Amino acid sequence: MTADNFGLGLPFMKMHGLGNDFVVVDARGGDVGLSPALVRALGDRHRGVGFDQLAVIRDDPQADVALVFHNADGSLSAACGNATRCIAAWEMARRGVAALRLRTERGVLLAEDAGGGLTRVNMGAPLLDWREVPLAHEMDTLHLPIAGDPVATGMGNPHCTFFVTDAGAVDLPGFGAAHEHHPLFPERTNVEVVQVLDRGAIRLRIWERGTGVTLASGSCSCAAAVAAARRGLTGRRVRVHVDGGVLDVDWREDGVWMAGPTAHVFDGVLTAGFLAGIV
Repeated sequence: MTADNFGLGLPFMKMHGLGNDFVVVDARGGDVGLSPALVRALGDRHRGVGFDQLAVIRDDPQADVALVFHNADGSLSAACGNATRCIAAWEMARRGVAALRLRTERGVLLAEDAGGGLTRVNMGAPLLDWREVPLAHEMDTLHLPIAGDPVATGMGNPHCTFFVTDAGAVDLPGFGAAHEHHPLFPERTNVEVVQVLDRGAIRLRIWERGTGVTLASGSCSCAAAVAAARRGLTGRRVRVHVDGGVLDVDWREDGVWMAGPTAHVFDGVLTAGFLAGIV
């Protein structure tokens, strides 16, 4: 599925991982230029298609595919774990293989068929130094000088994780919006609110940078699991209960592996008339 000419419309796929939803454009073999204005128009759930992130599939000489991610506000995102899993599941089925190598800004990530309708992806090693997150200046990423004592983690994109006694009681829209633009995060940040259920499980609610409240997020789940393990609140393998379902995160020596279900919902074509006034 490629789109070589907007005059013929723009084919796309709609996918989701636990309600974390995506528009996916396969640009292999063609030249699809998606302006920030077009991304924002597509992300409008009333006048466009609606998504948490938009992913573009491209050719890559060293990997099976390359992925570029956009937030709903038109900005770029270096990582999107659930979209990576969704596209990997679709591409593995298309090729008839059980493993795949996908290039993102994090580098080349390995995805695998985990069986039982689940797809697993290695999101890479967490970035724990303040420069890598990145933060505005040197500090201990395990204890940020912000009310609530959050943890900073880089997963290719920045994360700020708060531990609370009751995640459901937090006014997430207000709380997330207030912290996304905190001056300690020069590139803004994803915001996670975490309630530890036991040594092997956490409850997670998510505010995604450039998008807002989401039902699930792969990179946020990985960052929350890493933060909980670093604090000694859980082990390195945890079940993450998000608003959209359950993901399993395993922080291994070779990176943070994240597994869960995927869904390819439908294929569509954006009309030339819709595109004409935007691109």
